Amino acid sequence: MARLNLLEETRYEKLPVSVYNNQQEASVAVANRIADLIRAKQAKGEKAVLGLATGVTPIGVYAELVRQHKEAGLSFKNVITFNLDEYYPMKPTAVQSYVTFMYENLFSHIDIDKANVHIPDGTLDKDEVVAFCLAYEKQIEELGGLDLQILGIGRTGHIGFNEPGSAPNSGTRMVTLDDLTRRDAARDFGGKADVPTKAITMGIGTIFKAREIILMAWNKKKAPIIKKAVEGEISGEVPATYLQLSQHVEFVLDADAASELTRFDTPWLVKDCVWDNQLKKKAV
Repeated sequence: MARLNLLEETRYEKLPVSVYNNQQEASVAVANRIADLIRAKQAKGEKAVLGLATGVTPIGVYAELVRQHKEAGLSFKNVITFNLDEYYPMKPTAVQSYVTFMYENLFSHIDIDKANVHIPDGTLDKDEVVAFCLAYEKQIEELGGLDLQILGIGRTGHIGFNEPGSAPNSGTRMVTLDDLTRRDAARDFGGKADVPTKAITMGIGTIFKAREIILMAWNKKKAPIIKKAVEGEISGEVPATYLQLSQHVEFVLDADAASELTRFDTPWLVKDCVWDNQLKKKAV
């Protein structure tokens, strides 16, 4: 049976959404959930298997995890990580590589065993990629799957680098990046012409196997695609809409990213309102 929604205010929303005042509050909340998972696994003598994301969105989460490691004794010795994606081709020492990103923002500041860190290899020969992707999937499966996958969302609606047209059962593979995705990355590369056209990414099917999925989004630039992902019809044109099919997903947003959801943009459609002048003007 589909997940029950007991609130009229969120009746247009097809999956659970938590909204925080700002991205710092939201980032701390997500970091606390990750820390709680790690500690719960430690108490049982088990490994915590995390799916990690890159980009601007998770930086605050990683900063809070580093703080908790340094100031609150949070250990990562029982943590195994799998990153969502990497540009292809990409040297791990490159400034734009996700290897560099992860070490600068997280791994170099915590006590994780570096043998437990897994990031897609952007240096492979093309004829080695398929075997690598199969091995990546197998490693995750042999560990019992991902306990928690965190995601951002691109303006194309991509999760990982699963661009429009990606199938819901897709696995780890090489993909071609959408032009909008490359334009959004242009600043990091000194121009779109230098942004790789390919990437290796976990598939939507891979992400779906995680026991818990948290998608995060901040600022008004993400509001239009969040509206589509949360309230729109399921479509390969917006890959994030496939998350509506999961029973284990939550969107964590700041107020700006949530601003185009019906309960905030046109609240009179879903709840009783105090009709002050500002709201009257907006409705008109």
